[in-house]
Amino acid sequence: MALPFSVPVTTIGLLLASNIFMTFAWYGHLKFKSTALVTVIFISWGIAFFEYLLMVPANRIGHGHFSAAELKTIQEVITLCVFAVFSVFYLKEPLSWNHLVGFAFIATGAFFIFHKWA
Repeated sequence: MALPFSVPVTTIGLLLASNIFMTFAWYGHLKFKSTALVTVIFISWGIAFFEYLLMVPANRIGHGHFSAAELKTIQEVITLCVFAVFSVFYLKEPLSWNHLVGFAFIATGAFFIFHKWA
């Protein structure tokens, strides 16, 4: 199957889209605390289904170009970026300096995963 975009662009695009769905599945219900827990669980499962429809192909397409550790690292960095935007704009919870420092440490870890050591 020929891809319309390169493997990295396709993989990262699918991972980004899947993480948007998963962030809403995991945290979107926090704005609806009066809704029954069983209801938000089933709604979250429904949203997560679409996450899987994107995540599984992303990993299948990306593996080989990226190692499994690199795919997981990309996914985690995207998750943090999506969550940061979601937290500020959807939940209206600001990020503070310690959150940014923690994210910087994770980015440093990603550097070590992707750096090709001699």
